[in-house]
Amino acid sequence: MSNLPQPHRPARRQICSPLRRSGERAVLKTVLSACAMAVSLAHAQQPPTATADEIVITANRTEQRRFDAAASIDSIKVDGFRTASPLVNLSELLSAVPGLQVRERQNYAQDLQVSVRGFGTRSTFGVRGVRILIDGVPATNPDGQGQAATASLSSAKRIEVLRGPVAQLYGNAAGGVVQVFTNDPPIAPAPPYASISLGAGTYRQRQGDITVGGGSETLGGLLDVSQYRTDGYRDHSAARRTQINAKVVARPSSDTTITGIFNAFGQPVSQDPLGLTHEQFLANPRQVAPVALTFNTRKKIEQQQLGVVVDKTLSPADSLSARLYGGTRQVFQTLSLSGAAATSAGGVVDLDSNYGGVGASWTHKTSLNAQPLNWTLGVEGDKLRQLRRGYVNNNGIAGATRRDEIDGANNVDLFGQVDWSFAPQWTATAGVRNSRVHLSVDDHYITAASPNDSGSVEYHATSPVVGLVWHAASDINVYANLGRGFETPTIAETAYRLGATGPNLGLKASRSVQAEIGMKLRSGSHSLDLAVFDARSQNEIVPLAVDNGRSIFQNVDGVERRGAEASWKATWNQFTTQLSYTLLDARFRDSFVNSANARIAAGNHLPGAPMHSLFAQAQYRPIAPVSLALEMRAESRAWVDDINSDTAPGYAVFNASSSYAFNAGPNKMFLFARVDNLMDRHYAGSVIVNDGNRRFFEPAAGRRLFVGLRTMF
Repeated sequence: MSNLPQPHRPARRQICSPLRRSGERAVLKTVLSACAMAVSLAHAQQPPTATADEIVITANRTEQRRFDAAASIDSIKVDGFRTASPLVNLSELLSAVPGLQVRERQNYAQDLQVSVRGFGTRSTFGVRGVRILIDGVPATNPDGQGQAATASLSSAKRIEVLRGPVAQLYGNAAGGVVQVFTNDPPIAPAPPYASISLGAGTYRQRQGDITVGGGSETLGGLLDVSQYRTDGYRDHSAARRTQINAKVVARPSSDTTITGIFNAFGQPVSQDPLGLTHEQFLANPRQVAPVALTFNTRKKIEQQQLGVVVDKTLSPADSLSARLYGGTRQVFQTLSLSGAAATSAGGVVDLDSNYGGVGASWTHKTSLNAQPLNWTLGVEGDKLRQLRRGYVNNNGIAGATRRDEIDGANNVDLFGQVDWSFAPQWTATAGVRNSRVHLSVDDHYITAASPNDSGSVEYHATSPVVGLVWHAASDINVYANLGRGFETPTIAETAYRLGATGPNLGLKASRSVQAEIGMKLRSGSHSLDLAVFDARSQNEIVPLAVDNGRSIFQNVDGVERRGAEASWKATWNQFTTQLSYTLLDARFRDSFVNSANARIAAGNHLPGAPMHSLFAQAQYRPIAPVSLALEMRAESRAWVDDINSDTAPGYAVFNASSSYAFNAGPNKMFLFARVDNLMDRHYAGSVIVNDGNRRFFEPAAGRRLFVGLRTMF
């Protein structure tokens, strides 16, 4: 791995519509017919009692079976010891979740692309439109910008993915919610343990992890340290990261649990190969855009975070949960801006961020008309204070200052949620969240050409959600939800305005109305989930122009996302099969123009949102210690920009894995190997939507082998 030159860093200032195609309508009719048929069969055949289902809390903030949750929610169990995967990116674990896309971009400088039912597809870096939480602590800033890479998957125990209207109760930019829960320390009489993991793979991948945990009935601790490095599939795409996840759990009494969490994330090396034009992508997917080498495009990230969560049972009917967290994050990034763009916008970004927040919720269990009624009331407040500096990029070295400001974002939210089983087979849900989001800019770069551009803007929104669940039979639940949500522009999206200096504080928050109808069926070892959904947005935030390297945004109306989801799981003796499918029709229903007078026609597809996505997996265990698995992922083409000028072609890829668990004396051992992109397909793993240089395509890696060995003692 080549050493990167160390740039000069100036001294920091410290801071504290209906579907129009008959084929698509036919799919929706088929799904609805299946729901009706399943309910009819349930009453006629009376299937056996449902098997134990996963416990989730994301839907209504209290523990319940996923099967009973009045929402589209998936819970993915994570076994850090027996998962046949490196456990570096969320994309390794979430492919089977319908309605969710997690794209591993082969570019660690830009993080994963995460979207839920088409929300978040416009993001060119980080995560937009999807709320991310780790052990209840937000990994999404108050302005709606989030980071997925900071979740430590080697110490995770499960991941919950909430989709649809209920997600709106999580506030700003909650097109969906992804929540990661990490392992708790072992409780006596469970003995202390330690584990070591080592792995290596194609493109000089190297991975190592050490975990130790132990404690008594009243106090326990867990520490997980992992490191990953790679030279990358493409030229100029090397990366190195280190993660620390520490957790201390104290139980001073039977009704009180105090959890302390510390996370550290360091990524000192992450080269950015940029996207490729269509011609470059076809000619050689491993190449790098030449300007990436000229300007040595890369990113360095350091983040530290500390949090405390207190859960207390006040009485058999009342419980209280509170959290307090804070952290720092430093980002240094070089961009490929040249000429007038480098002079006006600066090609080097230097960010110093302090952030933190508090939250509390009270849950009460009671009854109304002799039927169970549970409600939750809560308040949350979060704050981000960011020192942002920009410099001219002199071939990879920071030059003259072009930006110097302190950006702020904070929110104060109140929420309430109630569930009432008003009849033996019926449960009603309702919730509301009132949000205030404040963005501000304190400009310190003041010259004759750049006057004082300080300013602020405040957004207010009330997000109500109502739902109904019909427990049609012991193994069938049918539900429907309707909700309204909002998404503010981020600090980065308000950074520039067309034809003038200063932030675009006139940009409005997007408002959406979502609805869904779904069914969950359990019969023996089979499970089937179906859902149809519709979401319509006003004031959607879309690009207006790219001016001298600066992305400028505008609001447009009439954006619609609708479709269907289906997932099926079954066990057949030694075989386990899984299938999930997503139909997503995401379109601009109203036409509009951008600053270049390019017309975006009514009916154009949202970029980055394929209409069809399919996942299938078969796992075979001939004997208990051995597991063999084959999976397939397929997607239809995805448009690359709002005007639908080009597409990333559709693809289907196969991945295979095998594992063997055995004992070596008193130690448990786990050996695994996996091959991704088994047929060495050439396809675009993700697209950089609306890229001003038409470098839309980020090639997926070719055939990759990874082998790992884990031991626990």
